[in-house]
Amino acid sequence: MPSDIEPDEYRGSTGPEPAEYRRVLGHFPTGVTIVTALGPDGPVGLAVNSFTSVSLRPPLVGFFPAHTSGSWPVIRHAGGFCVNILGHHQESLARTFASPGTDRFRDVEMRPAPITGAPILLGAVAWLDCTIESITPAGDHDFALARVRAIAADSSHPPLVFHRGRYGTCD
Repeated sequence: MPSDIEPDEYRGSTGPEPAEYRRVLGHFPTGVTIVTALGPDGPVGLAVNSFTSVSLRPPLVGFFPAHTSGSWPVIRHAGGFCVNILGHHQESLARTFASPGTDRFRDVEMRPAPITGAPILLGAVAWLDCTIESITPAGDHDFALARVRAIAADSSHPPLVFHRGRYGTCD
């Protein structure tokens, strides 16, 4: 289906500028998750909006951590992680985990996931305990593919979404 939206200019093989790329993709709403793991020095985690379901059989999910992430090498080395799907009431938690150089787990209630021991953040609307299957380089990110080992959900709160640079909800 052709689009009635015309590009400002054709950029050929170089593609769009990063700021324009981010602005345009901001029109696609995403869920907000925090991926956590248990490292040798304690829990680590990062805010992720690139989380996606990959396969039903076997149950696989994935996300795209940036090469510049300080938490990603610890999560990768741990071999497993917990995806915490945030509720609308957890916007401040999303902001904390999206900010580098902060004590992300200060005052955060958590418990260990049943398989990996990664932190389950209490109050999340759902969590998935996962073990890494493969990691594939993808530009300035990696694609982390993982098998889901345990799951749970609580639908008492609407999910937190990110759209056009702002947090919101779909309910």
